Amino acid sequence: MYKFLDKIFNFLYPLFRDWGMSRNFASYISLIFNIAIMLALAYAIYYVAKFVLVTLTAIFAQRTKTKFDDYLINNKTTKYTAYLIPFFFIYKAVPIILDRYEYWELMFGKIVGVYIVLITLWIVRTIFNALRDYLKNKPEYSDKPIDSFVQVIMIVLWIFGIALIVSTIFGMKRGELLTILGTLSAIIILIFRDTILGFVSSVQVSINDMVRIGDWITMDKFGADGDVIEINLTTVKVRNFDNTITTIPTYALSSDSFQNWRGMQNSDGRRIKRHILIKSSSIRFLNDEDLHHMKKIQLITSYIESRQAEIDKYNDLRGIDKSLSLNGRNMTNLGLFRKYIIQYLLDHPGLNKNMHIVCRQLQSTAHGVPLEIYVFSSDKRWANYEYIMADIFDHIMASVIYFDLELFELPSAIGYLDK
Repeated sequence: MYKFLDKIFNFLYPLFRDWGMSRNFASYISLIFNIAIMLALAYAIYYVAKFVLVTLTAIFAQRTKTKFDDYLINNKTTKYTAYLIPFFFIYKAVPIILDRYEYWELMFGKIVGVYIVLITLWIVRTIFNALRDYLKNKPEYSDKPIDSFVQVIMIVLWIFGIALIVSTIFGMKRGELLTILGTLSAIIILIFRDTILGFVSSVQVSINDMVRIGDWITMDKFGADGDVIEINLTTVKVRNFDNTITTIPTYALSSDSFQNWRGMQNSDGRRIKRHILIKSSSIRFLNDEDLHHMKKIQLITSYIESRQAEIDKYNDLRGIDKSLSLNGRNMTNLGLFRKYIIQYLLDHPGLNKNMHIVCRQLQSTAHGVPLEIYVFSSDKRWANYEYIMADIFDHIMASVIYFDLELFELPSAIGYLDK
């Protein structure tokens, strides 16, 4: 091609000379002409490459069973590859077409070299993005922090790409450039501190299976309470239940504490752990009249009869004087109330009977005696869970009066002043 262009220049030079042009000026005209031809050929190559790689590849991708090529098309991998081919042609053609113009050959070579590096990096980026999208649609990878690994790979590639660009522009040896980068490693670590910490945390999160996409997590420090929707190199995005988005640094997952509700969601029930406060002064022994009245409560009728027979037998054998309720064994209204709650919980259709069903008395406080309910709802959905819990405590609080007990509550300011 060079000989062909040189012949054209020699053929046209007499015409330039007749117009009064010097040979130097004519050579610049020839330079522009050569560059124009080179660019025209490059455009023609790009047009052919675009037709083959973009149009035909898109048609071929639609007919294949695999989805990976579709993701390559969607991420425009073939489009950027079509850009790369004419630049390779220019890179190879510059030393031939501009052989007699060392300065322009050097400048064009550097510019084209930089473009080739940038486009290559962009093509690699689109390939990894396509791989990321492909893996995210696989059930076994859908909850893995794939974004983090892709970002780390691209950061490393961009560092090497920048090194190549700098060495191309300034004519530096790549070894010398890497030595300079090693000397500046402290600054690099400072600049990419969050990125490095995020990468380490991403590896820990993935290996230890601490968080997955779709997990419900609670992190009070950052005000996060919702589902994880994205895990990347530097941040974890949580969609809260009020539809706001909370962004958490990835390294915070390994340095701070948080609550992951995945175990609950994968279990057979969701825990209900809540207590009511019984007024201490309302707790007392039950006499025969009280027991006769409470036998009407069907859930504990049989229990009262069997328990009372056991207590009477015990007191009779020991000749206990029952003129005073304190003597011997007796039932209390609080103890009977606890038994009623257990029976009520066992009959409740919303609870998992294969898990703990406990009604326990906690340490007494200045506000009364805490009576805690510890059970598991069989329905773990939030709205249904809240309904089951409210239904249980509605009934329990309404039942207190039937056992001659009182719930503790602080007196209102007006009522307190009236007294």
